[in-house]
Amino acid sequence: MIKRMVIMLLATGAVLGGLYGFQSFKAGIIQKVMAGMANPPQTVSTSTASLTDWQTEIEAVGTLKAVNGADLALQVAGIVEERSFESGDTVAAGQTLLKLSAEDDIAKLAALQATADNFAISLKRAQDQQKVSAVSQATVDSDDASYKNAVALVDQQKAIVDQKTLRAPFAGRLGIRAVDIGQYLTAGTTIVTLQALDTLYVDFYLPQQTLNQLKIGQDVNTTIDAFPGKVFPGKIAAINSKVDSSSRNVQVRAAMNNPDGILLPGMFGRVKIAVGSSQKLITLPQTAIVYNPYGDSVFIVDQKDEGGTKNGVARQTFIKSGETRGDNVAILEGVKEGEQVVNAGQIKLRNGSPVIVDNSHVPTAENAPEIKDK
Repeated sequence: MIKRMVIMLLATGAVLGGLYGFQSFKAGIIQKVMAGMANPPQTVSTSTASLTDWQTEIEAVGTLKAVNGADLALQVAGIVEERSFESGDTVAAGQTLLKLSAEDDIAKLAALQATADNFAISLKRAQDQQKVSAVSQATVDSDDASYKNAVALVDQQKAIVDQKTLRAPFAGRLGIRAVDIGQYLTAGTTIVTLQALDTLYVDFYLPQQTLNQLKIGQDVNTTIDAFPGKVFPGKIAAINSKVDSSSRNVQVRAAMNNPDGILLPGMFGRVKIAVGSSQKLITLPQTAIVYNPYGDSVFIVDQKDEGGTKNGVARQTFIKSGETRGDNVAILEGVKEGEQVVNAGQIKLRNGSPVIVDNSHVPTAENAPEIKDK
């Protein structure tokens, strides 16, 4: 009986020992596998931190406006009798553009002129007779008043006739005409727009905090979506004398030449004003920055010097970033010139992760990126 119990206990111990050994072996294997999988090399692309000239700029959006621009109309009603312009014509100041039918007004002018001429003759006769005391001074004064009144009526009628003619108030380019011959126009009906395009204004708004950085004559560069890659230079012509109390913004107006007439009033423009002096700053692509609530950081690749390869270990470091320009951002603290900074693939990294550098598809970073058609 005792022998049986000893054999059973030995067998049970052997089974339990085997199970324990198997579990220990399995746990060791799993631990080794997990340790090998914990930090595998990650493929990333990098860019070299370099010093570049950095000019602080104030940016705004503005609207182009002609120095002289108006929607032309007549202040009297009538039927269009003559039109001497076409849409898009370039006209000189004072050039006749349109006439309304004015036969009745011209006839009234002729009648008033005849009356004035008759009063002039009567006044001359009275003055001659007064020299020989044939008429009193009162008669001469009455004839003189009648003549002056008749001349005033003639001038008034001339003004009425002149109001039936539309002339260009300044030189410029006409828009699309909105009237035809024979059409009846009410007073104030827009006939055509006239814009002087040699010089244009660009109006924009800036926060009141920028006032101490602005001055008359300061250089302004404007870009227009319709002309990608082209910069239109100008200068600040005026700064509004008050700040908008609702937005705390101040209106600024810059003037720029437009000799080719390619820019038109009403266009949308992006304005940049250089302020302060240029300085040397380290710049990185915005894709290299890891933004977090507790601070911004980047991953720097420390080289292993293994056969001259670019592979290494990622080191996370916190930075202080400055202004952004296009795809690039200025780095004020945390990165040294010449360091290799990860600009793609850092979402897979942690401090101390081994990396494989592959710069065959490095994302581009431009100060003024443009939309390119595929």
